[in-house]
Amino acid sequence: MSSYEQTPVIELRDTSKSFLGVQAVSHLSMAVLPGQVFCLLGENGAGKSTVIKMLTGVERPTTGEILVDGEVTEFTSPRHARERGIATVYQEVGTLPLMSVARNFILAAEPTKGWGPFRRLDLDKASAIAIAGLRELGINRITDGSQLVGTMSGGERQALAIARALHFGARLLVLDEPTAALGVRESASVLKLIHTVRSRGIAVVLITHNAYHAHSVGDAFLILRRGEVLASFKKGEKSVGEVIELMAGGEELRSLLTEAETSLASI
Repeated sequence: MSSYEQTPVIELRDTSKSFLGVQAVSHLSMAVLPGQVFCLLGENGAGKSTVIKMLTGVERPTTGEILVDGEVTEFTSPRHARERGIATVYQEVGTLPLMSVARNFILAAEPTKGWGPFRRLDLDKASAIAIAGLRELGINRITDGSQLVGTMSGGERQALAIARALHFGARLLVLDEPTAALGVRESASVLKLIHTVRSRGIAVVLITHNAYHAHSVGDAFLILRRGEVLASFKKGEKSVGEVIELMAGGEELRSLLTEAETSLASI
C-alpha cells in the first residue's frame, strides 16, 4: 500500500479556532500519515501554537473536525489525546534536570519490586528501560541511568523526551520548535533523530520557523500566516528560497516597499 492510500494518523478538516472573537486559525485542513514528517511553518503569531493545542487536546476547534485513524474524535483533554497515541515534545523539553535519566524516563509509571510494605522502586529495571529506549534512537553516549539529565546536551534531552513518548505508545509526535535553542551540531543530531523516528513508521508534526531544517526532513509542508493557510505542498515542489519568501511575505513586503518608494518620490 502506498503512503497516499494510508489512513492518516490524525487529520484536521476545515478547522477554525477563535478566542473572544479573535480568529487564531481559519479553515485549516491537514492530514498526517504514518511514517511522514509534516512540517507546519510560520513566523511568530502565525497560529502554530493554536494548531498544536488543537492536535493535542488542549483546545477544541470552534468549527471543523478532528479525525484519528479516520474516525471523528473530540479530545476532552491532553490525556485523552495521549491515550490515542498523540504526544508532544515542547521547545523547553519536559525533563527535570536534577532528576536521573531513569527517573525522568519512567516518571509516573515507575516499576517496583518487592511486596506490600516492602514494595520499592526498581531502579535497575528503570535504568535498563531508559538506556534501551535511548539506544533504539541511536543515542549511545548515555550508558548510566543514574546520570542527571542536567548533564545531558540539548539534543540528548530531546532524544530522552522522544524515547519516553515512544515507550508509552506514541504513534504521532508533535515537536514544537525542537531546534530553536540548539547550536548547529545539536540541531543536526535532532534532525537525524527525526529521520530515525520516521523510519519506524511514527508520524511527526514538526512545528518550526526554520525553513532549512524543515526542508531537510519534511515530506509535506503547510505555511501559516495570521492563522490562514498560505501554502500547502509536498517535498520537492518548492525550494528553500521559495519557502522562506512565502514565510516572510515576499509579495506583501514588495508591495509595502513600492508604496514607501512612491511616497518618498512624491515628497
